[in-house]
Amino acid sequence: MITKTVIPAAGFGTRMLPAAKAVPKELLPILDRPTIQYVVEEAAAAGITDVLLITNPDKRAIEDHFARNPALEQRLRAANKSHLLASINTLLEKVTVRSLHQHEQKGLGHAVLQAEQHVGDQPFLCQLGDTIFSSPLSTQDSALSTLLPAQQLTTAYNDLKTPIIALEKVPPEKVDRYGIIGGQEISPGLFKLDALIEKPARDAAPSQYAICARYLLTPEIFDCLESTPPGKNGEIQLTDALNLLLQRTAIHGVVVQAKGTTSATPPIG
Repeated sequence: MITKTVIPAAGFGTRMLPAAKAVPKELLPILDRPTIQYVVEEAAAAGITDVLLITNPDKRAIEDHFARNPALEQRLRAANKSHLLASINTLLEKVTVRSLHQHEQKGLGHAVLQAEQHVGDQPFLCQLGDTIFSSPLSTQDSALSTLLPAQQLTTAYNDLKTPIIALEKVPPEKVDRYGIIGGQEISPGLFKLDALIEKPARDAAPSQYAICARYLLTPEIFDCLESTPPGKNGEIQLTDALNLLLQRTAIHGVVVQAKGTTSATPPIG
């Protein structure tokens, strides 16, 4: 059973400036709660109980959001307004949230590598902290509800026992914006991968399926990350490490049912 998720959230969000100058992009609100709370709620709905945030010392507000605030809670109780914190307090009853600082910003792969000691020899979920998913269906019928990616990936891992990458189909004219996979569709919505290419030219893309901010990874990824040389801007790219992992083991991709929205990159679709 998958019980751990790693959420990289250490970047400075330069593409969201000036909105993210003082408030981390992961804390920018959507309706009544910050983006990253939806990410943790998605994990909890998939049975995750252990959450590791990869942050940096300048983004302590993210850690504070998941810490109890007794003085605030007491004031809200006195004013009969405890319901205002109900969503976060209910979430914290389901999961334990820890944080670890990435002191140097060396890319997504480097951020994931920081979790090696925490993860140990267990498979784990990895969720980008600035991307949320929602169902396109407006229904109260649970039988018709769309699964969120965390549940799709954990279910697929239980069947396949391989690393799993979440995928979304993008229009041909947008493939050069994303990491794109190549491979064979072995059943509807399930691919066995043979390539991962970061932002390919439109006429060279092996498919229209983009990597979309959710991964189910096995501990072998850490050795691959340690063996991955820095790429563009001196950063260690997770896609490069996954290509190395692909030489050692099978990797599958699952087309997500829900629609992804991110504050850091163009929306898919």
